[in-house]
Amino acid sequence: MKMNEGVEWGMHTCVNLSWMPGEALPAKKLAAFYELPTAYLNKQLQALTRAGILSSTSGPKGGFQLARPTDRITLLDIVVAIDGPDEAFRCTEILKAGPGADPREDYRTTCLISQAMRQAELVYRRELAARTIADIVADVERQFPRSPESTRAWFANLKS
Repeated sequence: MKMNEGVEWGMHTCVNLSWMPGEALPAKKLAAFYELPTAYLNKQLQALTRAGILSSTSGPKGGFQLARPTDRITLLDIVVAIDGPDEAFRCTEILKAGPGADPREDYRTTCLISQAMRQAELVYRRELAARTIADIVADVERQFPRSPESTRAWFANLKS
């Protein structure tokens, strides 16, 4: 399975925005933090806004900020907002083309490979749903205690 790189960008951006409460940051500044292409990051930020993870404000003092508390933003929320809700594995019922196949059979439900892949997907999604941005923020602050302060300082010193 391959995730859109925008998922990583969105997760990091949410962590950074958690340290900038009440402050809307433009996509250009958020992109500059990691030297990302502004237009592409903006596309991801818009997806997060449509999902209710971020809010956006237009105008000279506009930008993006978290729309809800970090403990109510799961990693799965971000993945689904950016990559969409579709399952990673899609059973095409290849068994229908095999010898002895029953054309009336729904192989998506009876195929053991399909079952195994769906089970793996459930485990993956449960893990992502169980972790929040608040969890990541707490881990980062524990391992790298200067991160919030240095992030705020970086944005404060960035020229508009």
